[in-house]
Amino acid sequence: MRVDVDAQAVDAAFAEMTSKFQRQVHLPGFRPGKAPVALVMRLHAKSIEEEVKRKLISDSYKEAVREQKLEVVGQPDIEEIQFARGQPLQFAATIETAPEFELPEYKGLPVKLEMARVTEEDIQRALTVLREQRVEFKDVARPAQAHDIAVVNYQGTCEGKPLTDLAPTARGLTKQSNFWVELKPGSFVPGFAEQLAGAQAGDRRTVTVDFPADFVAPELSGKKGVYEVEIVQVKERVLPELNDEFAKAYGAESLEKLLEGVRRDLENELKYKQSRSMRNQLVRALLGRVQFELPESMVMSETKNVIYDVVRENQQRGITKEIIDRQKDEIYSYASNSAKERVKIAFLLGRIADKEQIKVDKDEIAQRILFLAHQNQIKPDKFVKQLKERGGLVEIHEQILSNKTLDFLEKHAHLEEVSPGSIAP
Repeated sequence: MRVDVDAQAVDAAFAEMTSKFQRQVHLPGFRPGKAPVALVMRLHAKSIEEEVKRKLISDSYKEAVREQKLEVVGQPDIEEIQFARGQPLQFAATIETAPEFELPEYKGLPVKLEMARVTEEDIQRALTVLREQRVEFKDVARPAQAHDIAVVNYQGTCEGKPLTDLAPTARGLTKQSNFWVELKPGSFVPGFAEQLAGAQAGDRRTVTVDFPADFVAPELSGKKGVYEVEIVQVKERVLPELNDEFAKAYGAESLEKLLEGVRRDLENELKYKQSRSMRNQLVRALLGRVQFELPESMVMSETKNVIYDVVRENQQRGITKEIIDRQKDEIYSYASNSAKERVKIAFLLGRIADKEQIKVDKDEIAQRILFLAHQNQIKPDKFVKQLKERGGLVEIHEQILSNKTLDFLEKHAHLEEVSPGSIAP
């Protein structure tokens, strides 16, 4: 887009900016605002010129966009062609515009809803999880059996040498004292725990294992290990009884109230999963009903965001930088595809919101900010400051608008009830 500003407007802008500088600058020997215009122009010529150029380009660019009714995305790339006193200002703006497309039919989108419900078995499983969180371990003078804890001292070798000779970083795999091993498949090294069944405190056993191909210490992968193990103690897992005292440990008045709370939590979780499934189906249905070109800058920016999220999540899971680097091509491919879908659905939901006059008010933004500040344990005013610094308020507005638009689509969807497990993940 080429923009021209006539010479008369350029000179008028110079005069206005010079007058502004004259009122604001402080020069020795002159009262504020009384310095000669010629002196102000001579001392601040460069600053005046820069401010005039900035203001003229900004104002004329915005006006040109309004006149041509363009929906610009991202920032323009401005190339100055001509600028000087007494001459027209000319510049070229390279811009990306929002894609033009016809909205597909978005009311009555097909959605399947699994008719699941919270069962007594679900409640019992949830209670078992709560009991496991308060399990006690009591010493027993009997042979170890399944799900007991064996407290052991061990030393491991491979090919007659300490494991650290082959894998220097595997010190914890080589020798430990008072190490707790639960007698269930997969504990510690695969095949280790099962061979302690029937052992009692004071027993010694030789345990042989096959280190798997994907073992955490690659130097030991596919090799055989031998462990000399001393059983120090056997501990029995004791789950607390389900009674009012147990319920009070979780802040409930009684066991009956705890059961009500567990059922309510499970029902809320089920509703959330159902809603998330329906929204995913709505998004997929919308994406498949229309094709249009996406602004490259938006896709690239979103791709960077996805890559950042993927790398951060992998690091939090303990995956090393070396492994992440080896997977960079796969990560980029995933991020690029995901970014394209995110950008596309953002345009679709935005267009639907415009058509249906779905709005976001200040109270909704304020409530969301308070929630996020509490979630991140940051004072609301400090959180707002951080959001403003990184342009996060716009992001929050868009998130709320997207959620409200998805609520609208969900409300107007064509719902088909299906049996549990019939929707592919």
